[in-house]
Amino acid sequence: MCGIVGYVGYRAAAPVLLDGLQRLEYRGYDSAGVALVENQRLEVHRTAGRVVQLRRLMPTDPPATVGIAHTRWATHGAPTDANAHPHTDNSGRIAVVHNGVLDNATDLRARLVRAGVRLMSETDSEVLAHLVALSSADTLESAVREALRQVQGTFGLLVLDAQRPGEIVAARRGSPVVLGIGDREMIVASDTAALVRYTQRVVYLDDDEIAVVRADEFRTGTLDDRRTTKMPTVIEAPEEDYELGEHSDFMHKEMHEQVEAVDRCTRGRLDDAAATARLDGLRLEPRDCRKIQRVTFVGCGSAYYAGQIGANLVEELARIPADAEPASEFRYRNPIVDPDTLYVAVSQSGETHDTLAAVRELQRKGATVVGAVNNASSSIARACGAGVFLHAGPEVSVAATKSFTTMVVAFALMGLKLGRVRDLPAARAERLIGALRQLPGQIETVLKQEDHITAIVRRYRDARHLFYVGRVRGWPVAREGAQKLKEISYLHAEAYQAGELKHGPLALITPQMPTVAVIPDDDLLPRNISTVEEIKARGGPVIAVTSADLPAGLCDEVIRVPSGEPQLDPLLSSVALQVFAWAWAKELGREVDRPRNLAKSVTVE
Repeated sequence: MCGIVGYVGYRAAAPVLLDGLQRLEYRGYDSAGVALVENQRLEVHRTAGRVVQLRRLMPTDPPATVGIAHTRWATHGAPTDANAHPHTDNSGRIAVVHNGVLDNATDLRARLVRAGVRLMSETDSEVLAHLVALSSADTLESAVREALRQVQGTFGLLVLDAQRPGEIVAARRGSPVVLGIGDREMIVASDTAALVRYTQRVVYLDDDEIAVVRADEFRTGTLDDRRTTKMPTVIEAPEEDYELGEHSDFMHKEMHEQVEAVDRCTRGRLDDAAATARLDGLRLEPRDCRKIQRVTFVGCGSAYYAGQIGANLVEELARIPADAEPASEFRYRNPIVDPDTLYVAVSQSGETHDTLAAVRELQRKGATVVGAVNNASSSIARACGAGVFLHAGPEVSVAATKSFTTMVVAFALMGLKLGRVRDLPAARAERLIGALRQLPGQIETVLKQEDHITAIVRRYRDARHLFYVGRVRGWPVAREGAQKLKEISYLHAEAYQAGELKHGPLALITPQMPTVAVIPDDDLLPRNISTVEEIKARGGPVIAVTSADLPAGLCDEVIRVPSGEPQLDPLLSSVALQVFAWAWAKELGREVDRPRNLAKSVTVE
C-alpha cells in the first residue's frame, strides 16, 4: 500500500531514494522518511508530510551510498513524525521500513517493554527494528529471519544495519517487494515505478522469501533457510509512462490513454474467422468452457464494479449464470465453492490483499481461479497461473480509469469466448467484434466532450450530495461513477438501482440534489424515462448520461455517448462519468491524483 525504496551501489543514495518515493506518491501516503548509513552511523530524516517536505529536511548532497526510504499510509498510530518510517532500535543501529500489518503487534510491544526496550512510536512496524536488534545471530539475514519467525501478519520489509553498510535485507509476505538489478548497484522497491529510471531487470520476491542485496549481487532464500534461485526478468515500463507530458495530472493523462489501452487489450484477440475471442492465457479449451456452470468475479472497489459489468456480459452473451462479489467479504462468509464455477480474480495491481486472500481461499477449496490483472508478474497473476492480462499500461493516479475500462473489455472478450462454445450466433458475435474495434474511436469522441461536461459541472458546483441511478447494465456504471466522484472530489454521492429509488431514497430528492441517470439505449429505455419523470416531478435536477434520443426537455443536462452494441454501452458511459468526476474535482481544487486517505494498491486488510 505504501512506498518502499532501498538503494545500495556507487551513487549517492539520497537522490535515488527521494526520486523513487516521488514516483510512488500515487500509492497514497501521509508521512515520509529516509535512513542513510554514513561512517557506520544511521542518519534518519522523517516527516508527517509530503516527499517535498522531506527533501527540505535533508542535508545537501549527503555522500551515503546505501539507504532505505518509505512513504507511510497510517494503520497504527496517527500521521506524526514519530510514527513515520524508517523506525530504529534504541541504539540507532538497525533501521526498518515496513508495509503491511503485524497482527500480534500488541503482544510483541508488551514483551519488548518488559525486556527494557523504549518504544518511540505507536506503530506495529517499530517492533521489527527491536526484534532484529535483540537477536544474537551472526548475520543480519539470520537476525531478520529470527525476528520474522516471531511475527504474525503481512510484511514487505527492508532492514539496514549501520555496522554492515554494504547490504540491505528484504523480506516479503503478502506485500510486494521487487529487486532492481543494475550495474554495480541494486534498487529494492515495492513497485517497479521506483526503479525503471535505473534498470528494467527485476526479480520479484515470493511470499515468505528473504533476500540479501549488495551492490554487485543478491541472494534469496525462504524464511525457513532454504536457498532459492531467482532469474531476473526484463519489464516493459518506459520511463515516459511515469511522466505527465502535456497533461495537468495523471488521471487526465490516463483517461486519454484509454484509446490506446483498449486497442492493446483487443489486439490479436479478435478471431474474425471463427467470430470469437482468443484468450490463450485462460488455458481453457472449448471442452473446459462447456463444463463451466457459473462465473463469479471477485474484486474490490472499481474492480468489483467492473466484475458486475462482466457478470452481465457473461450472462447475456454466454447464458451462464454469473455474479460478482466484493473480495473483502468473500472469505469471511465461508463461501460454498462449486467445482463447476469459474472464479475470476480482478485487480489492477495484482497485489490487492483482500483479492489475493480470496484466491488462496478458493484454491484451498479446489476451485478453478483465473486472474484479470494489469501486472503479469504480480502476486495474483502468479498465484492463479492463468488469466487475462489487461495491457492497460502503468496507472499512476489513485482513481482507476484505463484499468477499469480494460477490465470491462477483457470481460466482453471472455463473454464472447464462452458464448461461442454455447449458443451465441455467429452474426451476433460478429456485431460485437465490430463494436469492440470501434471502441477506441468512440472513447475519443466521449473525451472530446470535456468542455461540455465541465460546463455542466460548473452549473451544479454548489451541490454537496448527488444520486446516481441505473438499471441492469446501467447499475454498476452508476456505482462506479458515484465512487469516482466520492474519492476525488469528496462530495457525497450514492448509487441506487433505478427501480429502488421509489422504495425510500426518493424522499431525499430536492432541487439541491442532482441525480445522474445512466440511460442506455436498450429495451429498458421506457422504464428509465419513467424514473427520470419521477425525479423531475419532485423538483430534482437530472443529468443524463445516454446513447438514446430522449424526449426534448426531459432532462436538465445531457452527456451523450456514442451508440453501438448495447452490451458495450456501460463502458462508454463509464468513461463519460470519469470525465465528470475529474471535472468536478478540478473545479473544487482537489488533488486529483492523490485523494486523501486512499492508496492505489491496498495491501492490508
